[in-house]
Amino acid sequence: MVNIRFGVWNIEWMNSLFEGDPPQFKADNSEVRGPRKNNTVAERLRDITGVINELDLQVLVVVEGPNRPEELQLFFSRNEMQGDWKCKVQSTGAQSIGIAVRTDTGLFEDPPLTQFNSSLADSAPLLKEVTDPFLMDTDRDGLPEQHKYERRPLYVEMNVHNGTKFRIMGVHLKSKGIFNALEWSAWWAKAEGNRKKLLAQCYQLRYKFLDAYLTNPETKDIPLIVCGDINDGPGFDASEMKLQVSGVETLMGSIWKPHLTLGNVIYDNMDKKDKAALDFSDIYSASFPDPIIDHTYQRVWIDHILYSHNLQDWASDGKIWQRMPDDSYIYKKYPTASDHFPVTCLLTIND
Repeated sequence: MVNIRFGVWNIEWMNSLFEGDPPQFKADNSEVRGPRKNNTVAERLRDITGVINELDLQVLVVVEGPNRPEELQLFFSRNEMQGDWKCKVQSTGAQSIGIAVRTDTGLFEDPPLTQFNSSLADSAPLLKEVTDPFLMDTDRDGLPEQHKYERRPLYVEMNVHNGTKFRIMGVHLKSKGIFNALEWSAWWAKAEGNRKKLLAQCYQLRYKFLDAYLTNPETKDIPLIVCGDINDGPGFDASEMKLQVSGVETLMGSIWKPHLTLGNVIYDNMDKKDKAALDFSDIYSASFPDPIIDHTYQRVWIDHILYSHNLQDWASDGKIWQRMPDDSYIYKKYPTASDHFPVTCLLTIND
């Protein structure tokens, strides 16, 4: 039996730390994007490194990561990082999705992972087809609209030292955020349009890829993690009430096909009372200033770790880290790390 400490973290504009080819870090005093109004490269390197070292993970999926694998490898190869790491990136322009695997733990074979490039038909044929621009009637008016994925998913197979394998899909789906001033009715139209785009992406992944993965004889027995910034939480917000559809719940699957659904590690680890009442009000994975109301912060649960049910009890101990292991608040101890909080779990892979 192998236990793997797994996490996913939206590190927020991590790609702004790098420049040049071959890549290097910008000057320590350079101002870069981040969770505060003013963030320097040195501050962000210190704080991101501190969070990752304290969580002591063996696999980390990075959302809003650098654009090239050489950049992510540069970060994880620094002396300040604990352990030895192997990195991969699904390069799709700004804010790509990457993965870092710690290789000095004896948990993985050499190489520790195999990447299926979702941009290439000969590497990930179905996933490329599914994440190419597609048509879907999200307005329910009989006229299909064209949709696209701003970022293709990261898709890898992990090579565990005991000879077993599992796969990981890292996603960063359409943001529901509105970041410019609009007349009120135009704001609501924009909000509804963003949710339709997100729902189309979730529907496409679920019914064109995940259902196929979980029924295809070649893959149906390979455990799968789907994780990342899904930009949606359980239930309906005000705009989703009109549509009567939830993005993350669509991704998790239909109650009519329970064997194809995905579990959620945070839901599994909820308090029994809150779980029975489906009360998610105290759960949040991101905190950011309200774009309309000054001095107000929004807290939302949009970062998830989902898992397939084709291996029993293999994903457990789900946690969102608003506080570090020493109980200090992450935003106080590491103020320039990110406006998202890491989500982690324990993966148990049987021999």
